[in-house]
Amino acid sequence: MDAGPPSAHSGSGSPLRCPSNHSFDQARHGYVQLGAGPLAHGGDTAEMIAARGRFLAAGHFEPITTAVREAAGSGWRGGLVVDVGAGTGHHLASVLDGLPDAWGLAVDASKSAARSSARAHSRSDAIVADVWRPLPLADESTGVLLDIFAPRNAPEFARVLRSDGVLAVVTPAADHLATLVDALGLLTVDPGKPSRLAETLVDWFDPVATTPYRWIMELTHDDVDTVVAMGPSAWHADPAALGAGIATLPRTVHVTASVTVGVYRARR
Repeated sequence: MDAGPPSAHSGSGSPLRCPSNHSFDQARHGYVQLGAGPLAHGGDTAEMIAARGRFLAAGHFEPITTAVREAAGSGWRGGLVVDVGAGTGHHLASVLDGLPDAWGLAVDASKSAARSSARAHSRSDAIVADVWRPLPLADESTGVLLDIFAPRNAPEFARVLRSDGVLAVVTPAADHLATLVDALGLLTVDPGKPSRLAETLVDWFDPVATTPYRWIMELTHDDVDTVVAMGPSAWHADPAALGAGIATLPRTVHVTASVTVGVYRARR
């Protein structure tokens, strides 16, 4: 689609049409599904999105939200603010709060995520699309592109970014949530992830800044259950074994959160 963002807040329910006259229906929850054919993966479940919403609302990942808001605020010169793998739309909404002239677009493979992110901010819309396929965005339409714990399609990211736009990527460090990983047998973060990130972007982007963030979260047992339920371990954890493991933890669990925020510009 070479048009601007879909009018998900119009309430009309009228289908969108691209210049080639393809029609895309707006779901009653406010998002639009773009792309041809079924998605390869349905993305996060409704339960995972709900858990993520609770955890983010509690402020445990606020340093991430603050970091991407600052990166976007210093880098935006116009164009869309696009969050790929937007989840609940929490981070995108925070960025838009700091950019009163910007319009946001949440992109996710999960319909549950799109339902949530469509309601996240009055100046944002949401679409269901596969990041591994061509993004339904015009060339150089995007001023800021956010990628927070999400897949990266470097050629497409470079295509849709303006020449003065920025890409902000958040990746977990090897010790992210390590206390819970060790205690509960959760999925680990591959220590080679940073080097793989650099390899995927090197042909398309130049790094501007790379900043590590590390903080201690004080989590209750309910918080621990929530952070497991919102992440990739939710696909693999046995509920009974997880509950038994959480019961053995201290009443207040001190957990390290550790991420890297990289800011890049597309190479022209």
